[in-house]
Amino acid sequence: VQLVESGGGLVQPGGSLRLSCAASGASDSYYCMGWFRQAPGKEREGVARIDWDGRKTYADLVKDRFTISQDNAKNTLHLQMNNLKPEDTAMYYCAFDFSVNFCRGPLYNTRWWGLGTQVTVSS
Repeated sequence: VQLVESGGGLVQPGGSLRLSCAASGASDSYYCMGWFRQAPGKEREGVARIDWDGRKTYADLVKDRFTISQDNAKNTLHLQMNNLKPEDTAMYYCAFDFSVNFCRGPLYNTRWWGLGTQVTVSS
């Protein structure tokens, strides 16, 4: 499985960014896929995820501002981020797994990650 993120950058507070994650070699049966982030000096935190049954889950801090989606082929994941805040500044990672055990926990415990894309929110 290979995951390649894109779409990060510098944006002013209140602005928007759209992250994308292109997945290759991923099974379309049971899986979990989504985004987590890590800021310097802080712990990793889950942001949003989609599970194999279409269920979407968001962290409280991003609910109502971020939207996760997949294309019809399910090989590209997107994260639309609106009303960005300075505290959203972090490296954002796309993550994937097809194991029930690994998908039970947070996404940063899954076995496949991309290299990450930097999001910086600053005036």
